[in-house]
Amino acid sequence: MILVAFQGSSIDGEAYTDVVDSAHHAPGWLDSAVSVWSTYGLAVFAVLMVVGWWRARRVGAEAAMTALAVPVVVVAAFGIDSLLKSAVRESRPCQSLRVVTLEACPAPGDWSFPSNHATIAAAAAVALFFVSRRLGAVAAVAALAMALSRVWVGVHYPHDVVAGVAVGALLAFGAMALLRRRPESLARRITAGRLRPLLVS
Repeated sequence: MILVAFQGSSIDGEAYTDVVDSAHHAPGWLDSAVSVWSTYGLAVFAVLMVVGWWRARRVGAEAAMTALAVPVVVVAAFGIDSLLKSAVRESRPCQSLRVVTLEACPAPGDWSFPSNHATIAAAAAVALFFVSRRLGAVAAVAALAMALSRVWVGVHYPHDVVAGVAVGALLAFGAMALLRRRPESLARRITAGRLRPLLVS
């Protein structure tokens, strides 16, 4: 079956090529660092989630429950982002513009809009703010770096990562704000069952 994909180059294709060109003229160590972060940086958010949960257990069951909600919210944001990808079906810029990029260009059918990495990072950062402002701030900086890195390595247009950040941030804020309204009843249900060790140290 032939898939007809949306072409996003008319939106900010010139800005994309400017960034990719800058990457080619940047020092090798910088390109290597950005590439490593782009590929493996999401692991940092997982570590921050674990740290947030571990600290929250010492505060109380409600705080621990909020921390445990963070990965659930992130997975939900990823799922919704994936649905948007399938609906829009935007070709990767490295396919449409045929430029040489730092990271290998994904295969056709691996759609570009919105950016999964940016969505996950933004969702994690916003959700972590509800657990700890300090962890949230660290995650926010990391999320910005992740979004920028995806354009730098050539796999996304700027509008892809902007949309990904918006989707992840809005979904995470809505979900965590909703959870925060009635944390007591949920915490009591969980502490009364087998999952009690996850909430109480």
